[in-house]
Amino acid sequence: MVPMRDGVRLATDLYFPAAGGKRRAGRFPVILERTPYGKQGHPQQPLAWPQFFASRGYVGVIQDTRGRFASEGVWHMMTDDPADGFDTAAWIVNQPWSDGAIGTTGTSYPGGTQHALAIAGAPGLRAMVPVDPVANAGYFGMRNGGAFELRFMNWVFTITAPVKSRAAKDRATRAILEEAGRNITSYLTHLPIRKGMTPLRLAPEYEDWLVFAMGHGENDAYWKQPGFNVVDNIEAHQDVPVYLIGGWYDSWARQTTMSYMALAARKKGPIKMIMGPWTHGQHMLHMHGEVDFGEAAAIDGYALRLRWYDRWLRNIANGVEHEAPVKIFVMGGGSERRGPDGRHLHGGVWRDEYEWPLARTRWTPYYLYGDGTLRPMPPSAPRSWTAYDFDPRDPVPTIGGNISSAFSLVSPDVIMHEGAWDQKCGPHIWNCKDSLPLSARRDVLVFMTPPLAEDVEVTGPIDVKLYASSSAPDTDFTAKLIDVHPPAPDYPAGIDMNLEDGIIRARFRNSLERAELMTPGAIYQFTIQLYPTSNLFKAGHRIRLDISSSNFPRFDVNPNTGEPLNEHRRMVIATNTIYHDRDHPSHVILPIIPRP
Repeated sequence: MVPMRDGVRLATDLYFPAAGGKRRAGRFPVILERTPYGKQGHPQQPLAWPQFFASRGYVGVIQDTRGRFASEGVWHMMTDDPADGFDTAAWIVNQPWSDGAIGTTGTSYPGGTQHALAIAGAPGLRAMVPVDPVANAGYFGMRNGGAFELRFMNWVFTITAPVKSRAAKDRATRAILEEAGRNITSYLTHLPIRKGMTPLRLAPEYEDWLVFAMGHGENDAYWKQPGFNVVDNIEAHQDVPVYLIGGWYDSWARQTTMSYMALAARKKGPIKMIMGPWTHGQHMLHMHGEVDFGEAAAIDGYALRLRWYDRWLRNIANGVEHEAPVKIFVMGGGSERRGPDGRHLHGGVWRDEYEWPLARTRWTPYYLYGDGTLRPMPPSAPRSWTAYDFDPRDPVPTIGGNISSAFSLVSPDVIMHEGAWDQKCGPHIWNCKDSLPLSARRDVLVFMTPPLAEDVEVTGPIDVKLYASSSAPDTDFTAKLIDVHPPAPDYPAGIDMNLEDGIIRARFRNSLERAELMTPGAIYQFTIQLYPTSNLFKAGHRIRLDISSSNFPRFDVNPNTGEPLNEHRRMVIATNTIYHDRDHPSHVILPIIPRP
């Protein structure tokens, strides 16, 4: 039980190098993880990394974060982790078994605790490997373009509040919280969450954070504090070797690249980043969603970490610092047949790069046309628009994408499916009412290129510039980039494979830091920032951009009323209009990489 500066003690397990069944004497470098998910792992996924590194001459230190599992105190989302991380590191370096060098590890929330202690200036820190880490959460991840990512509602209801929280230590209370978690889809369809009105009130720190976060859209000092943010705390972040691991379908993909760009520009590091075709925390797998990217897409995460720690904690000359700073997996180019397990063989290849975004990128606008085409030349029509009705009671279902925390620890249900999926409804999507493709909906505007005459590689972040108006004072606009596969023997209807998506809440169109309602009927310019990707659109495929106003439950649904966030009592249908003419050239900016 390691004491923090305020007297709260955090439960911490230690794993030591051993020989002949006995603990080895001496001082060793330390690998540290601070986690809210239990320092002993999950029954279905036992903890393995401390044994791996202890058997290779490191002390493994894993700690339950404040208010979680066996640790004392009250949980607060990320905000205690800078100080607690500092105090834990200070305790480690003063132990007789520590040689004073610390490397950090962990995925997702534990990735965020790594950045938190680095920004706090924790003593002994020598190397980091943040995997899909919480970072820059007011831009994307928790708030996204001003909208709220509902996976964190699921995280509270089904993963944390009913599992080893302070409240859940009482068996009867835990049963009530578990029942609420099993009803998560019903709660999702009856938003907003109001304080004291659900069983979550029995776990007050979780209710307090969720209600606050769902109503706090401004990317202000709260979201920019060290526990949530890297880019706005970059000067304080320690200059140590950092290896960032992220995935094109991870919920923290754009934030990981944002952190890389900030660190690489300001720190000597070295700073490295690898981006694969992975969903959240799944870099050891090559199948994600309905797609198989080939066995080469999976990596050995332990081996990667070991080389990094050996070099920077034990000064073993293994040459890792001489490798390319950026390694990316370019998806696509596979056989496109149906694999033995039924997945689409999309394929892909690894490639070394030396910066992000790539210096040779051709930032190419593709313009929206009234006939539903997507073309690289701006429109010349004097007036052209497409209008649709957005009914918040019937939002567009989420099918795949940059998602995490969509599973449940209290039931077998998932609220969303991660990764690459054919954009077609079906019984596997709980809020689908039919088995139609999303393109059949009236509130989904589809813009496509003709079949490509040659291969086109798109690698990098993607922005959509929309000129739009609404009958409402506030609404949302969403965008999704899709690789349209032509009909093939194994897929006679073809495949509409999602790549990346994004959203902008209209009240945050001018600034994520300040809300400003619209004048109904007025035309405004909106920027929707999609997550980055790397995909080869093969000849014969089409590049498709879908525009709508909802993507549920990936994002909370805008009621179109202009009421304060998470306080609405009404919902109204908004008529939203997208303009695509000479004076309002709506377009997507594709980062096209010249083919050798």
